[in-house]
Amino acid sequence: MRCLDATFLIDYLAGDRAAVEKAKEWASAGERLTVPAPAVAETLLGAYFEGGSALREALGLLDTLEVLPVDSPVAAEAGRMGAEQLRRGTAVPIVDLLIAAAAKFNQGILISRDSALGRIPGLAVETY
Repeated sequence: MRCLDATFLIDYLAGDRAAVEKAKEWASAGERLTVPAPAVAETLLGAYFEGGSALREALGLLDTLEVLPVDSPVAAEAGRMGAEQLRRGTAVPIVDLLIAAAAKFNQGILISRDSALGRIPGLAVETY
């Protein structure tokens, strides 16, 4: 299962070649694609701001993806991961921790260009 971060979704919607190629690859392989709820919010923030066709395209794309909820166990994992990063001297924004925790909790591979996420132990991250 691939778990899409907002960086991927935003790049895909902007027509980024690498993101579009990855999406085609996954579609042909029948890959299960998911998105953590906080990544939905991040993606829609910009789409609502832009409005018009940008909003329609974002809503259309998100409608095709399975949304991973952030419940109490996911939130607890985000807190644990964040504390571990602080002990290592690196602060990670809470929205990124919630996205990472949702992917990890659901045993997904997080697709992102956010380099901070790649430093979280036990989190499978794939760039594009």
